[in-house]
Amino acid sequence: MFARKRLDISWSDLAHGMAACVHARSRAALEHEIESWFAPAAERDPGADPAAVACLSIRSGLDLYLRLLALPRGSEVLVSALTIPDMWRVLEHHGLVAVPVDIDPQTLAPRMDALERGRTDRTRAVLVAHLLGTQIDLDPIAAFARQHGLLLWEDCAQAFTDAGFRGHPQSDLAMFSFGPIKTAAALAGAVLVMPDAQMRARWRSAHAQYPLQSTRGYFGRLWKYSLLKFLTLPLPYALFVRVCEWRGTTHDAVIQSTVRGFIGGDFFERIRHAPSRALLSLMARRLRHADGSRVRARTAQAERLIAQLGREYTVPGQRAPLHTHWVFTVLADRPQELVSALRAEGFDATQVATMKSVPAPQGRSELAPRQAEEMLKAMVYLPVYPELPDEELQRLAGVLQRCAQTQLRPLAG
Repeated sequence: MFARKRLDISWSDLAHGMAACVHARSRAALEHEIESWFAPAAERDPGADPAAVACLSIRSGLDLYLRLLALPRGSEVLVSALTIPDMWRVLEHHGLVAVPVDIDPQTLAPRMDALERGRTDRTRAVLVAHLLGTQIDLDPIAAFARQHGLLLWEDCAQAFTDAGFRGHPQSDLAMFSFGPIKTAAALAGAVLVMPDAQMRARWRSAHAQYPLQSTRGYFGRLWKYSLLKFLTLPLPYALFVRVCEWRGTTHDAVIQSTVRGFIGGDFFERIRHAPSRALLSLMARRLRHADGSRVRARTAQAERLIAQLGREYTVPGQRAPLHTHWVFTVLADRPQELVSALRAEGFDATQVATMKSVPAPQGRSELAPRQAEEMLKAMVYLPVYPELPDEELQRLAGVLQRCAQTQLRPLAG
């Protein structure tokens, strides 16, 4: 069985991380290398202050940023309607109100009419997520933010391309993740591009007081994902699925519990740590070798499948300016039937996702993101990645074509 996703981390990357748990370069050197990678080439002077900061996770970095920003309690943030729940959890912890902005399924961009409808006198910022591997056109949203005096924040966790994308030039904050299932994974870690030098200096000063991530804990994480990487090979994965069934659980449940970033204990206590030297070392290595080849191969694989399917499906974000298919999804009228049909053919499709739709604020039910909710209900994730052999990609296309008339939605527009 072909696993729903393959980790973007090599055996040599894992070995490097384990070795770095024993010995790694200085924190200052590693942080500067990582942060400088996100500066334009012309500004990568060894003595320059990069407009970026490295941290344990996007949650960690955003939490500290919001604490220093200290917006008035009750301030509102317009948020892309699909995101991980921890994002609006962090906003709410700082007394902010997340206001969902419905998205266009064909571009995955926030709808401008929904932005206007959600804005009030209490709105202070816009948080836009680039979803599923798309990079949306942020120019109209940046203009909207400027017009209304709003901060502009970007969640780029699913949009990293290894190819120079560092967020929109007018963003006040752009956040990149190197967690377990992300592109150029380091199994944790994040970089926040933060152009405001004064805020950046305050952020670094406060971050320096954080306790360090446990090196032993990170070493254990490297071993855990080494096992998971082995299990995603076709034969071990099929056996893993059968063992889960024999034990009375589902592999969906096991996988979700395994890849969650911060489990147990106080959530905010757990995220308020600085990355270990070992994590920084692996992040630096992933960026040092980032050449975009895997992203290009992944995109080409997805486009081959789209070409074989023709127009008998809906691929969310298909009309975005750029779509690198960090994950490959289709929308189905009867998604669970499609999942079952694909699994019967050895393709581990799933509806299980870490993303949820942002709920409307109390008393403002008219802002519920109906399109995002409907899309989430219909979305099926398919195993499309460079390691999938060409003949299996063709077989996957055949299964989808057979299901097309009864289980896949026609492409709208």
